[in-house]
Amino acid sequence: MEKKQKNDGYMPRTDLALDAAEFIKSKYYVEAAKEGTLPDGIEMDVQEDENVKITKIKVDTDGAAEAIGKEKGNYITLEIPNIINFEPSDFENLSHKLAEILREVCKMEKGKSVLIAGLGNWNVTADSLGPKTVSKVFVSRHIKQYMPDEIDERVNQLAAISPGVLGITGIETGEIICGTAEKIKPDIIIAIDALASGKIQRINTTIQVADTGISPGSGLGNKRMKLSKETMGVPVIAIGVPTVVDAVTFAGDAIDSLSERLGKNMIGDIAPGGNYRRLREYFDEDFNDLVVTPKDIDNVMEKLSEVIANGINLCVHQGLSLSEINSINC
Repeated sequence: MEKKQKNDGYMPRTDLALDAAEFIKSKYYVEAAKEGTLPDGIEMDVQEDENVKITKIKVDTDGAAEAIGKEKGNYITLEIPNIINFEPSDFENLSHKLAEILREVCKMEKGKSVLIAGLGNWNVTADSLGPKTVSKVFVSRHIKQYMPDEIDERVNQLAAISPGVLGITGIETGEIICGTAEKIKPDIIIAIDALASGKIQRINTTIQVADTGISPGSGLGNKRMKLSKETMGVPVIAIGVPTVVDAVTFAGDAIDSLSERLGKNMIGDIAPGGNYRRLREYFDEDFNDLVVTPKDIDNVMEKLSEVIANGINLCVHQGLSLSEINSINC
């Protein structure tokens, strides 16, 4: 029988598997394993180059999934801390790295059809990553169907949808995407959504790719119908960027940072990381529901949505360069 991991510590609210894995490894979390290690069933591999740090996490047992609070599967995280200072060539290189990861995760081949689902509310900047990305991908399904002789043979079928959110449409996002998938029968669905992070420094500087699907709104407690192979009938790849952090996590992170600098805990003799639990218990519901995002969110959303769209375009339309794609998709 598989040994289940013990969950005795408070984990900050996050959609990132990397946040969860690091928290489990830290002294802040009471786990069966000793500090600096991961529970059985979780593997982590880290690669770094000049601008991007890529972390691959594999969760392959039920006990590990329970400990980390994520579904079994693969999570690949690209961390780009200096993205604000990127030159155009840096963004292009990042798009190619993302495309390479997507090809591997999607097992992309010539002839495969793809449905892109841009999740989120286009009226809220911090939640607009999905719709903004959809507006920049090279949709080609209609051309392949109605004018096949007019398009390059390297172009695969790609359709895209921005289903909005329940509060706008009155329809569950998953229901809209499921209905669309039943009609057009894609080989794979790629869902893009804004996420929540458990660490301030990862806001707007991180891209996560997962083969586990996604539950829209789960990071902020608004869990909706899950988009997965089980619910959609085809593999669902999730791409997300953390654009917000909740106020309690923000406050706990700030207190931990200040406590570390001063060499003492700023709110008493609580063990490091216990700040999160104490803050969550003591603040009222209004504070617990508050989320914050950086002031440059508009600019960052434009850049990151373009990077993700370019990565998808390069992955799906194999053999075409970005300049060729842009010349067609104008």
